[in-house]
Amino acid sequence: MIILLPGILAMAAIVLASNILVQFLFGSWLTWGAFTYPLAFLVTDLVNHAHGPKAARKVVLIGFVVGLLCSLVGSQIVGEAGPLVTLRIALASGVAFLAAQLLDVSIFHRLRAGSWWRAPLVSTLVGASVDTALFFSLAFSSALVWLEPANNVAWANEVLPMLGFGPLAPLWVSLAAADWMVKLSLAMLALVPFRLLAQRLRVKMV
Repeated sequence: MIILLPGILAMAAIVLASNILVQFLFGSWLTWGAFTYPLAFLVTDLVNHAHGPKAARKVVLIGFVVGLLCSLVGSQIVGEAGPLVTLRIALASGVAFLAAQLLDVSIFHRLRAGSWWRAPLVSTLVGASVDTALFFSLAFSSALVWLEPANNVAWANEVLPMLGFGPLAPLWVSLAAADWMVKLSLAMLALVPFRLLAQRLRVKMV
């Protein structure tokens, strides 16, 4: 477990930072957390690359536990509109994180024998897409209001032009689309640090 400590600390820091930064808006469609959370995929892929899928799943599990603790704390903090973290958001966050990260681990492991960029890029693109779809639909879709009937998500289902200029869609769809585009962009950019850090890890392991 000691050998995984850097990955564990990095994952915990990213999850904690993202849970804090999600409270602060960046423009109309994003929060600052959208720029930190995708780094979790980079950490997972690096651990998977260096130590294999079993070790990567351990790091993911610790990140999941940290996320649960953040949700628990957030549920006890009451803002103007109620608790900062509702049951639906906590459920959506936990399910999306666990499903997306474990999928990332599985895909990366299957593709690791190919070109160096294929495994981190494909696993992150698929994982990030699943994460976005699960989180925003579970947290805000009116079709799933039965998950927490007392939580009013009418604001997220207001029909507006998508991203301010596209076809009409619920607000949460615009939020999801903006989040997804950031994740895809960061997945491409993350190939640079992945390549550099993977090479350093290989040197240390020799």
